[in-house]
Amino acid sequence: MPIISFVTNETSAADKAAAALRERYGKASVAEAEIVVALGGDGLMLQTLHQVMGTGKPVYGMNFGSVGFMMNNFGEDGLDERIRAAQRTEIYPLSMTAIDAAGQRCSALAINEVSLFRTTYQAAKLQILVDGEVRLDELICDGALLATPAGSTAYNLSAHGPILPIEAHLLALTPISPFRPRRWRGAILSNRAEVKFITREAEKRPVSAVADNVEFKNVREVTVREDRTHAVTLLFDPGTSLEERVLVEQFRY
Repeated sequence: MPIISFVTNETSAADKAAAALRERYGKASVAEAEIVVALGGDGLMLQTLHQVMGTGKPVYGMNFGSVGFMMNNFGEDGLDERIRAAQRTEIYPLSMTAIDAAGQRCSALAINEVSLFRTTYQAAKLQILVDGEVRLDELICDGALLATPAGSTAYNLSAHGPILPIEAHLLALTPISPFRPRRWRGAILSNRAEVKFITREAEKRPVSAVADNVEFKNVREVTVREDRTHAVTLLFDPGTSLEERVLVEQFRY
């Protein structure tokens, strides 16, 4: 039996379930554990993945949230057998570097996506470069995002971006409510691509950059690339892998 740490989204149902699981399977901190079991929703899963990133500790989720796309069904019995039989999915994050109005350089990692948002009533104006070459001189929009395959079914999909297979070496570049060019729907890029966003008329049209749940305000320039030096591992019950879930999502209507 591996050493397990149970973390929750701090709802009463998840906390009660975690207490029962600790009685049966032991109580350990995240630092002590070999495997982390997260009881909550996709938000908790993202927080937990960021917490264990770089440690090599896999995360097994049980759904106590609203959607639970990255979670397994809850079950108190046979947890050790479920963990041993679980399918592993490895995910690489995006590395974001932003420069703000004061010239300060800020960095963060994103498992799902890096997003840029307008922060006033006026639309943002963004120039987009891919590998140092200007691909879109001016995008007038509410924002734009770059999503990993794992994040392609999240906010990216709601913004009408493409769903990417988990094993694909691709990234989704998607506009958010584009005004000009109105018909531009984004691009599918190699995971080796470096994407740079440069804000125009930044004083008049301020923009924030967000890497998952980390926000930097009044950015002038944002550079994003996949980071292969970091990885996180998710565990799924057989037949319900993240690869399978993403495939199923493409046939929903």
